[in-house]
Amino acid sequence: MNQLKGKIVHMESSDTMSLVDVEVKGDIFSAIVLDLPKDNLYLKMENEVILLFKETEVSIAKNLSGMISLRNRIKSKIQKIEKAPILTKVILDYKSTPIVSIISTRSTEKLQLKVGDEVEWLVKTNEMALAYGLPAGRQAGLTIGREGHDGL
Repeated sequence: MNQLKGKIVHMESSDTMSLVDVEVKGDIFSAIVLDLPKDNLYLKMENEVILLFKETEVSIAKNLSGMISLRNRIKSKIQKIEKAPILTKVILDYKSTPIVSIISTRSTEKLQLKVGDEVEWLVKTNEMALAYGLPAGRQAGLTIGREGHDGL
């Protein structure tokens, strides 16, 4: 599971969910959670949280241009590639933090990915979970808000 430590810098809420922006190393990531600030104390401005997202939810783009609905779109360099017949593990260097993406080997070959390439990695907001009250690197703890709706 990928993990990034950050702090809440903006929130918007409806009757049933919140769109939470988290600043990590100067970049803004967004997560949709099925929680409201009035019901959950972790949803406060400036609170430190951990963003959690699966390796299989990290898409990779090369030479991406134009508009796209995915809010979490971050540039990084490929640090390592581990190919297998069906799936490939791509390890990205995000400001000295490894981010792991699991994509099909066909996609790896079609994109002609190689170590040192600058790419963008993308994660939908509804695939980002928030954890509060656990140190980065730990798998146990309170995980909040994995399921939601991206967009409308």
